[in-house]
Amino acid sequence: MQYALLLYENEAIYAEADAPSLEAIITAHQALASELAAEGVLRGGQGLKSSDTATTLRRSRGGDTLHDGPYAEAREQLGGFYLIEVPDLDAALAIAKRIPFAGDGSVEVRPVIDED
Repeated sequence: MQYALLLYENEAIYAEADAPSLEAIITAHQALASELAAEGVLRGGQGLKSSDTATTLRRSRGGDTLHDGPYAEAREQLGGFYLIEVPDLDAALAIAKRIPFAGDGSVEVRPVIDED
């Protein structure tokens, strides 16, 4: 089964981090991606630019409106994702526990719709 591992963090940590700290977290993510690829479970993933670069399209019966920024204003923002394929939720959670964060963060583990 495929799962999206959605990574949420406080973006301020990255704005305040020095170059060696940023390099360390990037290297940690690259290492994890390499490990997951070697294990045969990685299907995709990517880091995202900061939420201040986002544009949100809101749809309603009254029409569409565009807004700068993310859909929800929150301390933690979606910063990236991994797409994995593993046998079950327990295996997905085990991988989620391996995800590095620069500070505090959370991983939302969400099953991907199987169209078969």
